[in-house]
Amino acid sequence: MSQESQVTFLTQDAYDRLSAELEELSVNGRNEIAKRIEAAREEGDLKENGGYHAAKDEQGKIEARIVQLTNLLRSATVGAAPESHGVVEPGTVITATIAGDESVFLIGNREIAAGTDLPVYSEQSPLGAAILGLKVGDKTEYTAPNGRQIAVEVTKVETYTGQ
Repeated sequence: MSQESQVTFLTQDAYDRLSAELEELSVNGRNEIAKRIEAAREEGDLKENGGYHAAKDEQGKIEARIVQLTNLLRSATVGAAPESHGVVEPGTVITATIAGDESVFLIGNREIAAGTDLPVYSEQSPLGAAILGLKVGDKTEYTAPNGRQIAVEVTKVETYTGQ
């Protein structure tokens, strides 16, 4: 599934925060890094100019984040979290017993829960893909990146309230 065809749920707060970050990076971030690159260029030999290479690396990171934010905001569905109907879906907070331990986490994009301590798993993660569409009381297993099979039981599904 390509990133452009993927729709992401965002709260209005998350959308506004990410839009402001995009604006900041697109204007001030690009201007600041261009000045740093120009100042480093004026120092001379670019092959051995650590400041120049560091600024170019930073420019690459800024441009990558701009592309990421642009794609995310373009494909986002903005609004209140979907009302929970006891089914695991993007934008819901899940309580599950995973390998015998209780965990509480959000299914969706990590940008939704920025600033909170709530762990976030994407729908494409091994855990997210395994439980998407399950109801309270459903059990399944998923394969962890290390190849281990991990048992999961969904015990609660709630609407994400932003905390």
